[in-house]
Amino acid sequence: MSTRDEHLDLIRDLTQATEQKSLDPHWTLGRRGFLKSGIAAAAAVAMPFSIVGSGRAHAVSLPYSPDYGPLAPVADEATGLPLLQLPQGFRYWSFGWTGDVMSDGVPTPGLHDGMAVIAADADKFVLVRNHEQGGTTGTFAPARLTYDPKCDGGTTNLVFAPKQQKWLSSWATISGTIRNCAGGPTPWNSWITCEETSNGLHTNGNYTKQHGYCFDVPASGATQPVPLRDMGCFSHEAVAVDPVTGYIYETEDSTPSGFYRFIPNVRGRPALGGRLQMMKLVASPNASVTWAGTSYPYYNTGVGQPAGATWDVEWVDIENPDKPFITGTQYGGVVAQGLMQGASSIVRGEGTWYGNGLIYVCSTSGGAAGKGQIFAYDPRKETFGLVYESTGSAVLDNPDNIAWSPRGSLILCEDGSTSPQALRGLTLDGMVFPFCYNNLDFRSGGMGSQTRPSGRTFSGDQRGSEFCGATFHNEWLFVNIQTPGITFAITGPWDNGAL
Repeated sequence: MSTRDEHLDLIRDLTQATEQKSLDPHWTLGRRGFLKSGIAAAAAVAMPFSIVGSGRAHAVSLPYSPDYGPLAPVADEATGLPLLQLPQGFRYWSFGWTGDVMSDGVPTPGLHDGMAVIAADADKFVLVRNHEQGGTTGTFAPARLTYDPKCDGGTTNLVFAPKQQKWLSSWATISGTIRNCAGGPTPWNSWITCEETSNGLHTNGNYTKQHGYCFDVPASGATQPVPLRDMGCFSHEAVAVDPVTGYIYETEDSTPSGFYRFIPNVRGRPALGGRLQMMKLVASPNASVTWAGTSYPYYNTGVGQPAGATWDVEWVDIENPDKPFITGTQYGGVVAQGLMQGASSIVRGEGTWYGNGLIYVCSTSGGAAGKGQIFAYDPRKETFGLVYESTGSAVLDNPDNIAWSPRGSLILCEDGSTSPQALRGLTLDGMVFPFCYNNLDFRSGGMGSQTRPSGRTFSGDQRGSEFCGATFHNEWLFVNIQTPGITFAITGPWDNGAL
């Protein structure tokens, strides 16, 4: 961890780099490359994941990658502890354990969740990490970075130096929010963090404000703790930005849940408002919901789907995106507006990510087995197709956060009930395999309890805790384990396999 002076120097350098626009956003091949070229618009046709709609969507499950090989405990370069199981040749550095004192003097909040690299140059990567805390113990950030002073959710920013293989700094960037579960990187060097709730004064008198919003967190400079109200007030999960159009796609963790798109009034400036819409598939209704005595039919994608199922997409307008609940209830004000117009639902929409011209969407509890589905939305063709459906926990156990890899595959973070939880790869030819296992066993028969410099002690068997926030940048994979709350930087012989 850097000293206070080193941290201030780093923040000054980041601010200058941001002003000079010299930091690349997360997913580009360089500021003068992919994002500013015409390639992006044709990427879905020219690049992989041809399994979408091909009839091969039910992937083959393997015990490990045929390229990377079997998994085994690997010692952490930072602590020497075998915290993860990985293929041979991979190394990692842990950082930001819950309670560790950050560069601004604030203890690292717990419940690490969604995360991404949002700005980078050759010497440093800037990440934003969510903390899915939902209590009313008070903000962990200064007042200028706080939305509701009663609430303890929020985000922290981190800087990693790839050449030095070293974590440099971390600091609080927004708090006073509730259950910052996921979000997504943007082309404007920021992270949109999402509250997974629609709670407010109607549910808890301890709150001072309505919750259920998105907030834009920059790589440097002070976050404006102002909700992006036109993006909707509901149980948000994740967002993905299409760099071609600037549209922001949003998932909702509920049942039924919508898949939304936000069309900003000004591209790259969601704070200036815009129009919210919910996806409607061209399909005969197979479900219904009743409000105020009226039944509304809609199409539910969460039932078991045939391999390669694909639908044409339409969109319906959400007239009032800032409506947290239906009268007489405590939730559903936004999704109800879509379902009443015949919009479609996915079951617990969670992770979403932009890759090769497509928006990938995770349905955590969808499918005949209730163990998860992965869909792909093609914004150029206006189609929505099934990429993969889990047949059981041993294959894929309720995927949550997802990310696109530099080699053109998906990595899936499990959030199920099996132990150990895994990071799994989904390859271009339809194979699913475990890439990393959670090995956090702090019992006496495992690593034993561990006390950090902060004085916090970690104990018990945590191997069933979920992976969160997987995000690639070049030869690095960053990921969190939510409980007890640890961040990892992983590198190794990626080119040997699909990830």
